[in-house]
Amino acid sequence: ALQIIALIFGGLGMVGTLAATAMPQWRVSAHIDANIVVFETIWEGLWMDCVSQMGIRLQCKFYDSILALPPSLEAFRALMCIAVLLSIIAFLMAIVGVKYTHATKDDPQAVSIFILAAGVAFLLTGIVVLIPVSWAGDSIIRDFYNPKVPTPLKRELGAALYVGWVSAALLISAGIMYCSF
Repeated sequence: ALQIIALIFGGLGMVGTLAATAMPQWRVSAHIDANIVVFETIWEGLWMDCVSQMGIRLQCKFYDSILALPPSLEAFRALMCIAVLLSIIAFLMAIVGVKYTHATKDDPQAVSIFILAAGVAFLLTGIVVLIPVSWAGDSIIRDFYNPKVPTPLKRELGAALYVGWVSAALLISAGIMYCSF
């Protein structure tokens, strides 16, 4: 039962990692002025910027040049792509490990090696997801409270960061479950 729960957590973490990587809501425009009427909401993601006008029309544009991106965004992209690949590999190893556990109960050493490899891979994936998501969150919070940053350039934490944090927690907990098994 613990293996199945860990497999579900790992699968949800894998899907969440993929979603957080693809979502454009890493940084969302902050509405902190006295102006209550806001016509545009700006989303900034790893791959594109989007502008929502009055919640009716959404326009997204992919970044034109990789060379024009800030180094932190390039690092976030690389780490999240690595995390997606690692989560898929860990999930496949966990599936094989769970199937192998039920197939042969005579050789517990071979079973524990497969499950342990999946657990270590899930732990590593969770840590790799946690780094860019927390780094982005920290820079957003620092810029938000920095008086030198102009008000129109201040951003808030987007939904993709929360998805990333939940995914990292699920992946780490799946890794801990598999490593303890």
